[in-house]
Amino acid sequence: MRAVIITMLLLVTAVFYADAQKSEGEITYERVFHWTRVYSRLSYLSQEEKDRMKLTWGNDDESKQEMTLIFNDKQSYYGYPKVETLSEGGYSWTKEEFKSYRDYENGKMTDLIAMLGKTYIIEDSLQTPNWKVMNKIKEVAGYMCMMAVTEDTVKGQKITAWFADNIPVSGGPQLYGGLPGMILELDVNDGDIVTTAKEVKFRPVTAEELAMPKKMKGKKINMQKYNELLSTHIRDSIKAHRNPFWSIPY
Repeated sequence: MRAVIITMLLLVTAVFYADAQKSEGEITYERVFHWTRVYSRLSYLSQEEKDRMKLTWGNDDESKQEMTLIFNDKQSYYGYPKVETLSEGGYSWTKEEFKSYRDYENGKMTDLIAMLGKTYIIEDSLQTPNWKVMNKIKEVAGYMCMMAVTEDTVKGQKITAWFADNIPVSGGPQLYGGLPGMILELDVNDGDIVTTAKEVKFRPVTAEELAMPKKMKGKKINMQKYNELLSTHIRDSIKAHRNPFWSIPY
């Protein structure tokens, strides 16, 4: 009996250690943007204009970006990789300011986002979407993931996330998190933009990698003000027959 108890304790310890090892590291994502799909949702375009655009561009409407998430069980940082990479054609596109910091331990978030011709610093408590976990699974980057869905009511978008519950950090790409595991794929509006983990690397993470810059330039606002800015801009742009997502994140 004593031998059985010792064996069980060793197994529990091994599982705990394995989970601890998976609570810090770096994830490389690929973000694929299909701009003709985004245009096809604009209410002021006729069906003829939408069809002509799809016929003209076909499958050549992809724009790809590499993104990086560095995390541990207390904090995370998400943004462009620090080492510049070239696109498939050998060109490096200009990247606007986009940095996302999460403090899980203290329930705080800080985002640095360039939009509407300015740079904003959004500071607030952690915002958790109203997720609904679905009875579907699939493999992403070698991990079995569960499906969860929510809605961005400001932008009118359906959000689908695939999260790995054996990576015990409630983080993810593109400002999303709050699930019982790391989001490894995020799908906006059934394929308009899909952000997918390409590599998950567990390693020790230093405090410097997760630390916010001591000085950040931008206008400080909270989430309520951020959403008000987005809502007003989207409404005014659609009324003026302009694509609102040329100057705000999709």
